[in-house]
Amino acid sequence: MILNILSIVVSLGLLITFHEFGHYFVARRCGVKVLRFSVGFGKPIYRYVGKTGTEFTLAMIPLGGYVRMLDEREGDVPESLKNQTFNCKTVWQRIAIVAAGPVANFILAIAIYALVALLGVQSIAPKVGDVDQQSPASQTQIQSGDELISLAGDSVTSWDDVNLVLAGLIGKTGTIIVRYQSEGGGSLHEETIDLNRWLVGDEPNNLIRAFGFQPWQPTVIPIIAQVVDDGAGFTAGFEPGDEILSIDGQSVVSWQQVVASVQSSPNQALSMKVQRKQDVINLTLLPKYMERDGKVIGYAGLAVVPPVWDESLIRERRYGVFEALSYGVEQTHKMVSLTVSSIGKMLQGLISVDNLSGPITIAKVASASADSGVQSFLKFMAYLSVSLGVLNLLPIPMLDGGHLVFFGIEAIRRKPVSERVQGLAYRVGASLLFALMAVAIFNDIARL
Repeated sequence: MILNILSIVVSLGLLITFHEFGHYFVARRCGVKVLRFSVGFGKPIYRYVGKTGTEFTLAMIPLGGYVRMLDEREGDVPESLKNQTFNCKTVWQRIAIVAAGPVANFILAIAIYALVALLGVQSIAPKVGDVDQQSPASQTQIQSGDELISLAGDSVTSWDDVNLVLAGLIGKTGTIIVRYQSEGGGSLHEETIDLNRWLVGDEPNNLIRAFGFQPWQPTVIPIIAQVVDDGAGFTAGFEPGDEILSIDGQSVVSWQQVVASVQSSPNQALSMKVQRKQDVINLTLLPKYMERDGKVIGYAGLAVVPPVWDESLIRERRYGVFEALSYGVEQTHKMVSLTVSSIGKMLQGLISVDNLSGPITIAKVASASADSGVQSFLKFMAYLSVSLGVLNLLPIPMLDGGHLVFFGIEAIRRKPVSERVQGLAYRVGASLLFALMAVAIFNDIARL
């Protein structure tokens, strides 16, 4: 719980601050007086007044922020300050001020991805372990041990790359090309896969497995590394270092077999033969049960000794400063394209609104990313920054994109949109945003 809270506060706090600083910085460069720079909504818990008279506040609800500028439309302004009001600036200056927030998020994403590149990008080669025969991938001759080279025209060097390409294929109808190499650096092959509204109406938890690929993994010898206190394994008498030899008389050679047996046997006793140092002993495990994805499965509260990966499958690359910046730009462009494409597919009905996520899911992902290491957390932050930038550019009144639409119309017509029309549009936009937030929070609760 504490990690969840800290993760979401750090993530959203930094992204919101950077977004609002974009507005603030450009507004000050354009000569606009900024009255308040607030991170969060609600009652301020910290307040500081700068030399220029701007009030910097940190509020209790860290789910947004705002920059309040001097504006004649919001009240009387002394004659001496009218040249510092937002509304007196040219339409192009106002466009720059409003666009600066989302642009700041894109710049932050580039910087974070560049930092990841400087730290070194490590990934696992996309070597296939198995192919689901009831899947798009089954249309090819890909076998266990083959390594993917490109998918739908995009080169892939890791499973992260594969996942990103597949995310862009949701809802696709047509033919794609997959290139792969036979096991052991053998010959190259190229085949086609036909898709027909792939995953439309579905909500898969794993795109790679939904496409039919089971990533290759080394055999995990079933040697226990940790026993969770008060878990089923603890009750059965397991100790760190134990090696499971058999379950109900069936020989066991991999941890995957143990997992499959335990998950399929909630509240059912399993007889296990275990090697403990020089002795072979018999233990009876009664797996507890839990619900996952609508199914009841068993779990034992045991952790296995992690396997040793083949070094040839671990790809690591370190970048120089300029290469890192180029990598940051490239990755940010990919994430922007994917986000825009996903929004478009959602509007077309190709992606369900069930995929909308709110603060609860963001907190979970932030916490999981923090658990996975610094690089995972940084990548999550970068993608969240991209999402915040893109969403704020949507042409919805109340968002930056809505303001830009009005200013664009003003630039073309050479006169502003009437306040009555803007007021009506803002009310409609607010209703739409509240509805979207309600759906996102409902989805969050449904996933609990």
